[in-house]
Amino acid sequence: MTLQARSQCAIFSAVLLVATLPACVAQNATPKKKTPPKPPPTQQELFQYVRSALILLSPDDGINDNVEVTFNPATSVLTVTQPAGHCDEFLNALDAQNAVWDQFDPSDAQQTREKLVRFTLVSVAGKPARICYDKANQVDTSVPQNRIRLLFSFSKAEQWLLFQEKFSKALKQLIALCGAPPVADIFSDDPKLKDKNKQP
Repeated sequence: MTLQARSQCAIFSAVLLVATLPACVAQNATPKKKTPPKPPPTQQELFQYVRSALILLSPDDGINDNVEVTFNPATSVLTVTQPAGHCDEFLNALDAQNAVWDQFDPSDAQQTREKLVRFTLVSVAGKPARICYDKANQVDTSVPQNRIRLLFSFSKAEQWLLFQEKFSKALKQLIALCGAPPVADIFSDDPKLKDKNKQP
Protein backbone atom coordinates (compact mmCIF):
# COMPACT_ATOMS: atom_id res chain seq x y z
CA MET A 1 0.00 0.00 0.00
CA THR A 2 1.40 3.34 -1.02
CA LEU A 3 1.99 6.17 1.42
CA GLN A 4 -0.84 8.18 -0.12
CA ALA A 5 -3.25 5.27 0.24
CA ARG A 6 -2.24 4.80 3.86
CA SER A 7 -2.90 8.49 4.57
CA GLN A 8 -6.32 8.37 2.97
CA CYS A 9 -7.17 5.25 4.97
CA ALA A 10 -6.12 6.94 8.22
CA ILE A 11 -8.22 10.01 7.44
CA PHE A 12 -11.26 7.87 6.64
CA SER A 13 -10.89 5.94 9.90
CA ALA A 14 -10.69 9.17 11.90
CA VAL A 15 -13.81 10.59 10.25
CA LEU A 16 -15.69 7.36 10.88
CA LEU A 17 -14.68 7.42 14.57
CA VAL A 18 -15.88 11.00 15.03
CA ALA A 19 -19.18 10.25 13.28
CA THR A 20 -19.94 7.23 15.47
CA LEU A 21 -18.79 8.79 18.77
CA PRO A 22 -21.99 10.83 19.50
CA ALA A 23 -24.14 7.74 19.03
CA CYS A 24 -21.98 5.78 21.47
CA VAL A 25 -22.07 8.60 24.01
CA ALA A 26 -25.86 8.86 23.68
CA GLN A 27 -26.25 5.12 24.24
CA ASN A 28 -24.02 5.16 27.33
CA ALA A 29 -25.34 8.43 28.82
CA THR A 30 -27.12 8.13 32.16
CA PRO A 31 -30.81 9.00 31.69
CA LYS A 32 -31.86 12.11 33.60
CA LYS A 33 -34.09 11.50 36.57
CA LYS A 34 -37.51 13.11 36.36
CA THR A 35 -38.09 15.79 38.97
CA PRO A 36 -40.76 14.47 41.34
CA PRO A 37 -43.95 16.57 41.39
CA LYS A 38 -44.18 19.12 44.16
CA PRO A 39 -46.42 17.82 46.95
CA PRO A 40 -49.60 19.80 47.58
CA PRO A 41 -49.50 22.22 50.53
CA THR A 42 -50.49 20.82 53.90
CA GLN A 43 -53.33 22.09 56.03
CA GLN A 44 -50.84 23.80 58.35
CA GLU A 45 -49.02 25.48 55.44
CA LEU A 46 -52.28 26.81 54.03
CA PHE A 47 -53.36 28.14 57.41
CA GLN A 48 -50.00 29.84 57.88
CA TYR A 49 -50.45 31.66 54.57
CA VAL A 50 -54.01 32.71 55.44
CA ARG A 51 -52.93 33.91 58.89
CA SER A 52 -49.96 35.84 57.52
CA ALA A 53 -52.15 37.61 54.96
CA LEU A 54 -54.80 38.56 57.52
CA ILE A 55 -52.25 39.99 59.93
CA LEU A 56 -49.79 41.60 57.49
CA LEU A 57 -52.56 43.24 55.46
CA SER A 58 -54.75 44.06 58.45
CA PRO A 59 -56.65 47.34 58.63
CA ASP A 60 -55.29 49.74 61.25
CA ASP A 61 -58.38 51.71 62.19
CA GLY A 62 -58.82 50.33 65.70
CA ILE A 63 -62.11 48.63 64.79
CA ASN A 64 -61.50 46.24 61.91
CA ASP A 65 -57.94 45.23 62.83
CA ASN A 66 -57.07 41.52 62.61
CA VAL A 67 -55.35 41.26 65.99
CA GLU A 68 -54.76 37.49 65.93
CA VAL A 69 -55.76 34.47 63.86
CA THR A 70 -55.74 30.87 65.10
CA PHE A 71 -56.88 27.54 63.66
CA ASN A 72 -58.07 24.35 65.34
CA PRO A 73 -57.60 21.44 62.89
CA ALA A 74 -59.67 19.14 65.09
CA THR A 75 -62.78 21.30 64.70
CA SER A 76 -61.89 23.15 61.46
CA VAL A 77 -62.50 26.46 63.23
CA LEU A 78 -60.60 29.56 62.11
CA THR A 79 -60.76 32.19 64.87
CA VAL A 80 -60.20 35.83 63.94
CA THR A 81 -59.77 38.20 66.88
CA GLN A 82 -60.53 41.90 66.44
CA PRO A 83 -60.63 44.79 68.95
CA ALA A 84 -64.34 44.27 69.76
CA GLY A 85 -64.21 40.50 70.15
CA HIS A 86 -63.67 37.44 67.96
CA CYS A 87 -65.43 35.28 65.38
CA ASP A 88 -65.21 31.52 65.04
CA GLU A 89 -65.36 30.71 61.30
CA PHE A 90 -66.49 27.13 60.53
CA LEU A 91 -64.44 26.26 57.46
CA ASN A 92 -66.06 22.84 57.04
CA ALA A 93 -69.45 24.51 56.56
CA LEU A 94 -68.50 26.98 53.83
CA ASP A 95 -69.44 27.04 50.15
CA ALA A 96 -66.03 27.57 48.51
CA GLN A 97 -67.53 27.55 45.02
CA ASN A 98 -69.03 31.01 45.41
CA ALA A 99 -66.89 33.79 46.84
CA VAL A 100 -66.98 37.57 46.44
CA TRP A 101 -64.33 40.27 46.71
CA ASP A 102 -65.51 43.86 47.15
CA GLN A 103 -64.31 47.20 48.42
CA PHE A 104 -65.81 48.94 51.43
CA ASP A 105 -65.44 52.37 53.00
CA PRO A 106 -66.03 52.09 56.79
CA SER A 107 -65.97 55.87 57.34
CA ASP A 108 -68.84 57.43 59.23
CA ALA A 109 -70.03 60.94 60.07
CA GLN A 110 -67.59 61.21 62.98
CA GLN A 111 -64.43 59.67 61.51
CA THR A 112 -62.79 58.98 58.16
CA ARG A 113 -61.24 55.51 57.90
CA GLU A 114 -59.14 53.78 55.27
CA LYS A 115 -60.86 51.79 52.53
CA LEU A 116 -61.07 48.04 53.03
CA VAL A 117 -61.08 44.97 50.83
CA ARG A 118 -63.56 42.27 51.92
CA PHE A 119 -63.65 38.57 51.07
CA THR A 120 -67.05 36.99 51.67
CA LEU A 121 -68.17 33.36 51.59
CA VAL A 122 -71.53 31.92 52.62
CA SER A 123 -72.25 28.66 54.38
CA VAL A 124 -74.00 25.71 52.79
CA ALA A 125 -77.71 25.56 53.56
CA GLY A 126 -78.58 24.54 57.09
CA LYS A 127 -75.18 25.29 58.65
CA PRO A 128 -73.84 28.44 60.32
CA ALA A 129 -70.74 29.96 58.76
CA ARG A 130 -69.61 31.65 61.96
CA ILE A 131 -70.46 32.70 65.49
CA CYS A 132 -69.10 36.00 66.78
CA TYR A 133 -68.50 36.98 70.40
CA ASP A 134 -67.99 40.33 72.12
CA LYS A 135 -65.12 41.13 74.46
CA ALA A 136 -67.06 39.61 77.35
CA ASN A 137 -67.26 36.36 75.34
CA GLN A 138 -71.01 36.71 74.86
CA VAL A 139 -72.55 35.80 71.49
CA ASP A 140 -73.01 38.88 69.33
CA THR A 141 -76.42 38.28 67.74
CA SER A 142 -76.11 41.38 65.54
CA VAL A 143 -73.56 39.64 63.31
CA PRO A 144 -75.10 37.43 60.56
CA GLN A 145 -74.16 33.78 60.98
CA ASN A 146 -74.72 32.66 57.40
CA ARG A 147 -71.49 34.13 55.99
CA ILE A 148 -67.92 34.97 56.89
CA ARG A 149 -66.29 38.23 55.91
CA LEU A 150 -62.51 38.69 56.08
CA LEU A 151 -61.13 42.22 56.04
CA PHE A 152 -57.94 43.66 54.59
CA SER A 153 -56.43 47.10 54.16
CA PHE A 154 -57.02 48.22 50.57
CA SER A 155 -53.73 50.14 50.36
CA LYS A 156 -51.70 47.22 51.76
CA ALA A 157 -53.40 44.60 49.58
CA GLU A 158 -52.61 46.65 46.47
CA GLN A 159 -48.90 46.18 47.15
CA TRP A 160 -49.14 42.36 47.37
CA LEU A 161 -48.85 40.97 43.82
CA LEU A 162 -51.89 38.89 42.80
CA PHE A 163 -53.11 38.98 46.39
CA GLN A 164 -56.78 38.20 45.73
CA GLU A 165 -56.00 35.25 43.46
CA LYS A 166 -53.44 33.76 45.86
CA PHE A 167 -55.57 34.24 48.98
CA SER A 168 -58.68 32.82 47.31
CA LYS A 169 -56.78 29.73 46.21
CA ALA A 170 -55.17 29.15 49.61
CA LEU A 171 -58.38 29.56 51.59
CA LYS A 172 -60.43 27.41 49.21
CA GLN A 173 -57.81 24.64 49.45
CA LEU A 174 -57.89 24.89 53.23
CA ILE A 175 -61.70 24.69 53.19
CA ALA A 176 -61.52 21.56 51.02
CA LEU A 177 -59.04 19.91 53.41
CA CYS A 178 -61.39 20.71 56.29
CA GLY A 179 -64.05 18.50 54.69
CA ALA A 180 -66.50 21.11 53.50
CA PRO A 181 -69.30 19.54 51.44
CA PRO A 182 -68.65 19.86 47.69
CA VAL A 183 -70.86 22.35 45.86
CA ALA A 184 -71.50 21.84 42.15
CA ASP A 185 -70.87 24.61 39.65
CA ILE A 186 -74.32 24.67 38.03
CA PHE A 187 -73.08 26.83 35.15
CA SER A 188 -69.97 24.79 34.26
CA ASP A 189 -71.55 23.38 31.07
CA ASP A 190 -72.86 26.72 29.78
CA PRO A 191 -70.38 28.10 27.19
CA LYS A 192 -71.86 31.59 27.53
CA LEU A 193 -71.13 31.71 31.26
CA LYS A 194 -68.05 29.52 31.55
CA ASP A 195 -65.11 31.50 32.94
CA LYS A 196 -67.03 34.76 32.45
CA ASN A 197 -66.70 37.10 35.38
CA LYS A 198 -65.09 34.22 37.23
CA GLN A 199 -64.12 35.00 40.77
CA PRO A 200 -60.45 34.35 41.66
